[in-house]
Amino acid sequence: MKNDWRVLVAGALWASLTLLVATGTVCAQEPGAAEQDDTSSAVGIILGETHTSYLKVGLRIKAGGQCQGITASCPIPMDWPEQQVQIVHQEISPEVRNVSYRTLDDGVKQMLLTIPRINPGDTVEAVLTLAIQRQVIVAPSQPELFSIPKTPEKSVRKFLGDSPFIESRNGKIRTLARKLQMEHKDAANDWERVKAIYDYVREHVEYRESELKGAVDTLADGQGDCEAMTSLFIALCRANKIPARMVWVKDHSYPEFYLVDGERQGHWFPCQISGSEAFGSMPEVRPILQKGDNYRIPETKERRRYVAVQLNAKAVRGGSPVITEILEATNAP
Repeated sequence: MKNDWRVLVAGALWASLTLLVATGTVCAQEPGAAEQDDTSSAVGIILGETHTSYLKVGLRIKAGGQCQGITASCPIPMDWPEQQVQIVHQEISPEVRNVSYRTLDDGVKQMLLTIPRINPGDTVEAVLTLAIQRQVIVAPSQPELFSIPKTPEKSVRKFLGDSPFIESRNGKIRTLARKLQMEHKDAANDWERVKAIYDYVREHVEYRESELKGAVDTLADGQGDCEAMTSLFIALCRANKIPARMVWVKDHSYPEFYLVDGERQGHWFPCQISGSEAFGSMPEVRPILQKGDNYRIPETKERRRYVAVQLNAKAVRGGSPVITEILEATNAP
């Protein structure tokens, strides 16, 4: 999978500078939904073997000229039912005045930095070492108990509409979704109806490394990487009123779909859309970076498919600063 980096620089000498670095790929469960998952029962996801890894995550800013009034942010992994994250070490340059955290759209956590000044040529870093426990997910023993929600709660309804590169309202996507729905109207249960969408994508889309592209182009081309295949699966699910969303891990992505049990409690189930078949289960143990695909960035008011590092400087004299994201596996500290 290839990264799609976009950089926007605005401003001039002692003017307001905004530097945004956004990525299309790196190939979250709402708070309420997370609480609904009961790993001690056969209902919902069942957690299996635990794997522990260590990850360095953060950012590095190198000043070209003098920078003042800098704010920056960096996405970091957060807790999910199948993942627990702990900060075990941090390296924060003395120029950083304040470090805080926030969560966007219940799907991505950000580390926020305030830096009063960076002198020309200096480098400032904020790097966390995280211990991440990730559990495999086992498919439910009674999938027939789950159904498509008729009236999803507000926090889930956002995963029924369009997202960047997930064109669930496109005419060709809707036509195919209706066709699959009619072909499988006699399926034994809703689990099998979702599985029919999964099978269609795997059978009709050839896995091939590709540039960033959406569901419509993937359907037309009949080929794409894991992100493209995931986008198509999610679009078809949403067109059939099945909530679905992206899950991002390093160098990979896969989808989750949302069903309710007999008590109308909701559960997110993963599936591996490319590679070895895994439906309702997930052998993947790489750290989860983000969940979701339509984030509103407060500083820009824009909607983004994936949240990347950001930098804003009130004043810059000389060359623009260069921001670098740090995301690398490491050994236990």
